[in-house]
Amino acid sequence: MSEIKKRLSSILESPNHNTEVKLQKICHLLDQEIPYFNWTGFYFRNGHKEELILGPYVGAETDHTVIPFGKGICGQVAVSNETFVVPDVHAQENYLSCSIATKAEIVVPIIKDGNNIGQIDIDSHELDPFTAEDREMLEWLCDEIAKIM
Repeated sequence: MSEIKKRLSSILESPNHNTEVKLQKICHLLDQEIPYFNWTGFYFRNGHKEELILGPYVGAETDHTVIPFGKGICGQVAVSNETFVVPDVHAQENYLSCSIATKAEIVVPIIKDGNNIGQIDIDSHELDPFTAEDREMLEWLCDEIAKIM
């Protein structure tokens, strides 16, 4: 994972790109480098509203461009402020299906100044693919993203 972290750091530190471009590049890098990351994207809090809006992403188009707090895995993380790893989405009652191919999901919050400002959402077409290293890397990434927001 350290090679991916180095490459993510260079994207985050690049003076040549704005935040939106950096987030899109991060999605592409993760999508290309980790074979079981089949949809990688960001959702951000919509101002003071209790809803998330879709940001940069890589993967199939989604109808879920706005997600109310509490709805689906992303909406739950917006309320709990804690990483949520779902080994089997079909075992989750509050799951919002984006694709019939999705079997697992991990959502990690982006916390800035104690507030949840957004999250990274990753879907996989494999059952239970996410490792402790994936979680640690994504939590590190979200901490780093908070610094540039």
